[in-house]
Formats: sequence, structure tokens, C-alpha cells
Amino acid sequence: MARVHGMPEAGWKVAVYIRLSKEDGNDESLSVGNQKKIALDYLEHSFEGVCRTVDFYTDDGLTGTDYDRPGFQRMLRGIEAGKIDCVVCKNLSRAFRNYADQGYFLENYFPRHGTRFITIGDPRVDSYLHPETIQNLEVPITGLMNDRFACRTSGDIRATFDTKRRNGEFIGAFAPYGYQKDPNNKNALVPDEEAARVVRRIFLWFAYAGMSKNGIARKLNEWAVPNPTEYKRRSGMKYHNPSGAGNDGLWSAGTVARILSNPVYLGHMVQGRQKVVSYKVHDKVPVPREKWFVKENTHAPVVDAETFERAQSLQQQNTRTAPSCGRLSLFSGFLRCSGCGKALSRKRAKNHVYYFCRTYREKSRTRCTRHSIREEDLRAAVLLAIQKQEELVRPFPADIRTPRPSGGWDGGRLLALRRQAWKRVAAQIDSLYPDWKNGDLTRQEYHRLKEKLTKQAAALEQAVASLEQETEEEKEEKDADSGATAGARGILRLERGILAQLVSRIDVGEGGITIRFRFADPYQKSPG
Repeated sequence: MARVHGMPEAGWKVAVYIRLSKEDGNDESLSVGNQKKIALDYLEHSFEGVCRTVDFYTDDGLTGTDYDRPGFQRMLRGIEAGKIDCVVCKNLSRAFRNYADQGYFLENYFPRHGTRFITIGDPRVDSYLHPETIQNLEVPITGLMNDRFACRTSGDIRATFDTKRRNGEFIGAFAPYGYQKDPNNKNALVPDEEAARVVRRIFLWFAYAGMSKNGIARKLNEWAVPNPTEYKRRSGMKYHNPSGAGNDGLWSAGTVARILSNPVYLGHMVQGRQKVVSYKVHDKVPVPREKWFVKENTHAPVVDAETFERAQSLQQQNTRTAPSCGRLSLFSGFLRCSGCGKALSRKRAKNHVYYFCRTYREKSRTRCTRHSIREEDLRAAVLLAIQKQEELVRPFPADIRTPRPSGGWDGGRLLALRRQAWKRVAAQIDSLYPDWKNGDLTRQEYHRLKEKLTKQAAALEQAVASLEQETEEEKEEKDADSGATAGARGILRLERGILAQLVSRIDVGEGGITIRFRFADPYQKSPG
């Protein structure tokens, strides 16, 4: 085996590696503090040669079955940059619980990079003073035992977690957005009211206001609402995005879609949708739906069942919109050509909006016909059909008029918070100039802070303006609804929420339209 060449003239540049896994529990002998104390004592009294400690590289709460650990990776970067030429750790299990990785690093990586490797505990290894220790039978046997221990522990933990999943106990490290772990029971969820208000608003916008997922994301960003990842970080959680992607604090249509599809907001626990490949390979793969762990009514819901189901129904429709369009058109996802079955296209011409067969327009004029209809004609026909059904089948399921529930959302509170933040940042900007003149800030610091705070103030000003407009629009809508329904029981206005609850599909043909309702047609004869 290749050994580390001569002792460095300036002394060894030592990295102390420390790892504590979740499985180690509260064992004080394995704690980060104790490992650090043992290493410092060794370097001061037992290390042979001159050395200086470069840094302590710590992985707290991470497995040793692979080397994709932040602290370990940072140490490797230091080795490859020439900043480290000696690694010291408490014992082999702190650095490796993977037999193959142990062999690779001890016999290949460290020698190739001229790095001395030392373990303080048994089996003792020093690849510089005693390179033969690497080949001692005790080293590979210890590595194999550590590997088997990791395998057995992984299996035991998986079995325990599966039992908890079956019982509807939450086992995630972080609660879903809109919830927090119960302070009295870490396996139970309780609503996090601040985030829950945002979740309710997302559902109401999508299910009742006809907003697209892109539009919802843009609105939340305009209001300076932090996305779930940023919210966790601001709440003091050491959250790491499992996708590995960076986080700019902004909402996206994908994030909105995941919230709209998650049954956790109905009070149901759904776990085990992914699993790791093995105890050594930590890549996650999807699990078939039939193998998920589903337990209903395990915690308080954030949205009601009617709103959730309405959102699911709308998501099943083909609701593509232009990226710049924040609101879905009334019939988006509902219209089909009665000839070819394809979704209809929408186009504005002069002062009217038309729907027509995409196959006829874009592919072949011999395979189908135009099947064109004006939006105002379609709207009137569908509204009339629904009103006729309402007269024949009373009462409709629940209250079919689109409700305007607040869902716990306090727009006035959010507006007040944004105004306070805006005033606070403006005051900070005003204080910069005196601080610069008094010598408390350098010229560079003054300009840097002014630029940063000015951007924050502009974003908050935009959020305040958007919230003020939204608040005024909601007030006008409530007033309009109140006037429209006074003395009237029926549906007077057609909205996406009504369509989602009553209509599954509308077929448009040359001779008219066919509406497929979600409930039984009163004219349809019952069997027998």
C-alpha cells in the first residue's frame, strides 16, 4: 500500500472529523462535544509530530453509510485544495459505516492525496507512522461489523417507522406547510395558523375565484409572502430542501399544485410515498400508490371537504393558460369537441371570444369541423341549463352559489404587517445618511445598505398596493353578491366554482351543446 510521504516541514494541517447519528441518541460518549474533547486531548498530548488544527468538520444527525455528508464533503474539498493533509477522528465508525467506502478511502483516496489518517480509538490506525495498521485484519473486520450494524439498525428503524405510519403517526423531520408538530407529541400535527391562512387562501383562490396556479404564485409573491422553504427557515428550522435546489423565497406554480393536491389539509395522514433505495444508497424512488400508508382523520383539517374536492375536480380539467395569465377563463378545461373529443381552443376576435375545434384549425379540416361558439352564447346557455336543473332538483348539493368564505384569512392583518415593515425599512433608509456622516458607516457600506433597503422598500410598497387593491375588490364583490342574492334563491351568475361542482364536461357540436352534469339527470329513467 502507498504511504504518506515525509512529514511536512511546516507541520501537519489537521482536520478533526466528528459525526453523530440519530441512532446514537443521548449517548454522551458519542456526543459532538465529547468527540471534540477527545480529539483536542489527543492532539495536545499524544499526536506525534508538529500540527495545527485547520477546522472541525461535523455531521450532526447524519448516517455514516455514505459519504454524501456536508461536513465530510467540506473536508474532502479542503484535502483536494491542499489545505488539509491529516484527518483525525474518534474511531472508524465515526468516518465510515459502509465497508466499501472504508476500503476506498483508506487504501485509495487518502494515499492518493497524501493524507494521513488517524483513529484515536480501537482499532488504532495511523497511516503515516504505522501504515501496516491499514492492512491489519482487525480493520476490515471492524469495517464489516460497522456495515452490518448499520444494515440491522436501518431495518429496525424502518420497521418502527412503518408501524407509526400505519397508526397515522407523523414521522417526518418537518411538518407540512400549514402545520406544526404538536408540542406535546412530536408524532402529531396541529395547525400553524399563520401558514394555514395562506393554505386556505390558495384553495379559495383556485376553487372559487378562478385563479390559475401561476396567478396564485404571482399574487403571493406580490404580497411578499415567503414560500414554504423560506417560511421554515425564518421560523428558525434547519431545513434543507430535499430536492437540492436553491431557494429564492418565491412561490411557483409547482409549489401551489403540491399544496392543492395534498390530502393532509383535509386532516388525513398520507406517508410512505417515497423510499430510499437501500441503507447505503439514499436516493429516493417513488412508491406505488397502493403501498402508501393512509390514515384518515388524524389531525385537524385546514380546509373543508367541499373546497378540497372542488379544487381536485378543477385540477383534473385541462386548464392550460398563458404564462402571463393569472386567472383561468370560465370554461377552461370543461369544453370538448363532440366530433373528435379534443379540447377546444379559445381565441379573442374583435370584441368577442370564440371557442373552436383545435383539430380542425391546426391539423386537418377533413378530420373534423369547426364547431365554433361564442363565449357569451355558451355562458348564457350553460347558466340557463343549470337554472332549469335547479328548478327540477331541489335542493342542490350544499349551497351551490359560490361562497365567499374568509377561511381564517385576515387580509387586513397582513396589510397592516406589510405597512409596518414598509415604514420600518423607510426609517432605516432615513437613518443611513446620518450614520455615514457620523462615521458609523463607510461610504461603501452606506451605498450597499441603501441599495439593499431601497429594493426591500420597493417590494413592500408593491405588496401594500396589491393588498389594498385586493381588499377593496373583495369588499365590492361581497357587496355585489349581497345585492344580487337579496330576495332570490337561485343561481344568478355563472362562475368556475359552480361549474366545478355541477358540471364534468361540455361537448360542443355543430348543432348545439351537451352538458354532462355530475348528478343524475331528473329526466333520466331509473332502471327497472
